[in-house]
Amino acid sequence: MYYIVTGAAGFIGSNLVKALNERGENNIIAVDNFKSADKFKNLIDCEIADYLDKEDFLERLKEGYFDGLVTAVLHQGACSDTMESDGRYMMENNYRYTLELLNYCQNEEIPFLYASSASVYGGGSVFKESREFEAPLNVYAYSKFLFDQIVRRRWHKRGAQVVGLRYFNVYGAREQHKGRMASVAFHFFNQYRKEGKVKLFEGCDGYANGGQLRDFVSVEDVVKVNMFFLDNPQHSGIFNLGTGQAQSFNDVAVATINTLRVAEGKTELSLEGLIKEGALSYVPFPDALKGKYQSYTQADIGALRATGYNQEFLTVEQGTSRYVEHMLKSAG
Repeated sequence: MYYIVTGAAGFIGSNLVKALNERGENNIIAVDNFKSADKFKNLIDCEIADYLDKEDFLERLKEGYFDGLVTAVLHQGACSDTMESDGRYMMENNYRYTLELLNYCQNEEIPFLYASSASVYGGGSVFKESREFEAPLNVYAYSKFLFDQIVRRRWHKRGAQVVGLRYFNVYGAREQHKGRMASVAFHFFNQYRKEGKVKLFEGCDGYANGGQLRDFVSVEDVVKVNMFFLDNPQHSGIFNLGTGQAQSFNDVAVATINTLRVAEGKTELSLEGLIKEGALSYVPFPDALKGKYQSYTQADIGALRATGYNQEFLTVEQGTSRYVEHMLKSAG
């Protein structure tokens, strides 16, 4: 029997493959598109049974190649570039692909865990898994939103576990290939190492410089929640996956810089101290992001907690520090 992980060489997908390995599961079909070839590095320390390109995978799926051989599907494969303007590509890659997998898993009665997104809430201020709070601002968010609606429409007909996880701002190991779409912690780390300072956006939407608030969640916690649902197939639904506590971009920057300062043998400084020293500064908010930017997100995790998931989430300070230490070690 096999686990199928799509987007397996990507950020969250590769972390899930590694987590399955740590549980003794090596019969994993890794599905991905190696158009971005550097992603292969995410799987070097992982054990898999086979790799398939997305198109080959779909063809084999339709031919019945995997019938009766799959324990669960963890679907992370998607275009995650929120600035992508090709709507047809986005809908084919994110919506239609996911729908084909849902249909297959329901027909074969296979647990199906898929990546949704907090972007479905748009510019709203309430982040609860309910239709009235959902208003996507771009086609990426719409592709995730539309699939969630399909899941809801078919809810009463489901024959196997279906779990949609609305990821908030995920950061952590194995995201180096994502370029501009990598987390702010990743970019802050590299900025400081290269320039000796970190640049944040000036304030917008009534927030002070660097004061915009997001629910930053470590990929370590994302993996734990996915494993929880694999272990509890009686639970289905669409769930927010964040910490439930918004923190500022300033918090991420301070945690990143101070972890690096400690590694350099320097003392930690406050936000004000870092600004005064020139280690942290602000740049004008980009015109291209105006009207398409979430200045505040905070997951309502009541539904997740109601399933019995009771583990504490890492704070920005805890998670960022661990991540920076990991990047330093990887950089030698």
